[in-house]
Amino acid sequence: MKASLKGRYETDKDRGVAAATVAFNAGDVKLRASLTDATVVNGPSLNGLALAVEKPGFFIVDYNVPKKDFRFQFMNSVRFADKPLNLTYIHSRGDNRTILEGTLVFDSANKVSANHVLGSGNCKLKYTYVHGGLTTFEQWYDLAKNSWDFAVSRKVYGDDMFRASYQTSSKALALEWSRNSKINGDFKVTG
Repeated sequence: MKASLKGRYETDKDRGVAAATVAFNAGDVKLRASLTDATVVNGPSLNGLALAVEKPGFFIVDYNVPKKDFRFQFMNSVRFADKPLNLTYIHSRGDNRTILEGTLVFDSANKVSANHVLGSGNCKLKYTYVHGGLTTFEQWYDLAKNSWDFAVSRKVYGDDMFRASYQTSSKALALEWSRNSKINGDFKVTG
């Protein structure tokens, strides 16, 4: 049996937010418990506590303890025209929302995906192109908003990622710099 422990601390407005996750491999499934500072600040409580059972690539069942709420996610892959089609079904019991997602991978550089929230009329179609393994171009169409959104990101210095995105519906331009490093730690700066 293997176990892992992850922790993080983020500044959020006027205070910091801490979180920790403990995960155990138990055969084919992974058992996970996550908690936030709300679980331990002002004495022990169930606030911020979540439990999960996962079989990677097949299913995830999350249980939010204080809300007594389940979230189910099922994943599968099939071949379509000799290309992998990854399918995901997500249902959150508490907010009674069901999401269907699909991604068709043409090759290592090109993929098309769709995301639909049942009953909402909201569907997003997305095309992703990866150039040279370093630069990613994304464009997606939101049927509910009748608008296009665009993003370009580039890996630099191995662990750093710069990303720029533009939402046509709100005319919002966003810039982001993030690092995912096992040696130096993770961070994200947005503007």
